[in-house]
Amino acid sequence: MSKNAPVRILAIVASVRPVRRADAVLAWWLTATRAVVNSCGAVVEVADLRALRLPLDDEPEEPHTGHYASPHTRRWSRMVTDADAILVITSENNHSLPASLKNAFDHLSAEWRDKPVAWVGYGNTSAGTRAVLAGKQVATTLGLVSTGPDVCLRLADWTGDLLPDDAGRDRAARDAVARLVGLARILRPLRAVSLPIPHLPEDLSAATATAADAAELLVLQRCCWVDEAIANNTLAVPAFREGLEDVQRMITEREVVVVRRGGRMVASVQAWRDAKNWRVARLMVAPDQRRRGLARLLLQHVEARYPDGPERVVLSTGEHSLGNITLYESAGFAVVGSSIPGSVDLAKPIRREPAA
Repeated sequence: MSKNAPVRILAIVASVRPVRRADAVLAWWLTATRAVVNSCGAVVEVADLRALRLPLDDEPEEPHTGHYASPHTRRWSRMVTDADAILVITSENNHSLPASLKNAFDHLSAEWRDKPVAWVGYGNTSAGTRAVLAGKQVATTLGLVSTGPDVCLRLADWTGDLLPDDAGRDRAARDAVARLVGLARILRPLRAVSLPIPHLPEDLSAATATAADAAELLVLQRCCWVDEAIANNTLAVPAFREGLEDVQRMITEREVVVVRRGGRMVASVQAWRDAKNWRVARLMVAPDQRRRGLARLLLQHVEARYPDGPERVVLSTGEHSLGNITLYESAGFAVVGSSIPGSVDLAKPIRREPAA
């Protein structure tokens, strides 16, 4: 990811109670910080734990494995992974954080690491400070970096469900966002080495590609597509025609994952959303690293990161690339036609949880 890419702030609303003050707090925060969010080059996504409805510890494997069986956990993992910074809006429940927030933290592991977190607490006597302190213990254990100072709101100061005007409180919120964005940019290089991929061998590391990876990625794809060119008896392959600028543009416009063994790039995959599909492309493994299941792991990882909207995952390969077709069919894809002469398109439906 480019160092100048927008900082993505995930605003977590912790309370799941039917009647809550969290909505008013979130509305105030979004309004008070809108100008500084825009000027800092940031974007905000809201994660409402009441809407997400995460069950309690329902995964068959421990979070540190990164292997999630449930669509709701994969969706939550994707939201946190995609974030550069975390904002937590939390009530104080019995001198501590809500169980819903602790559960949301506990669902994941590596996704939190090396990201800054800012806190907005609210409550009665302590103004939510005890919830924030309890939350910080959990967040620090998970590798999050609290920015401080926190913004805390005392419910006794409210008029019904409305916060009174307070220029000092608004200024504190803006200052917190500026610190959050600044620290997120500083920590980006650290986060690049902690992309969780289930069952990835310990001697391999995965990262989101950056501009610095472009040259090596270009070499890898040209190396990997030699076999495809031979199998399909053609050199008219996009992977051969693309230059460094093309690869740099892909890194900017798509989700590109690279895998290294030591310092060497050995595999990669790309994905992006179009109007109807979650598209997967450039799934490649260096010739001497094949037949170890790495291609399947990358395919499973990028499949599971589909955004809201698309109904199916789509990819293409050469019509005579029998090894690729066999791999994709064993992963649940089916041939659906050909959009380019000499190639075949394969697709599989995206499985979604029924609405609660």
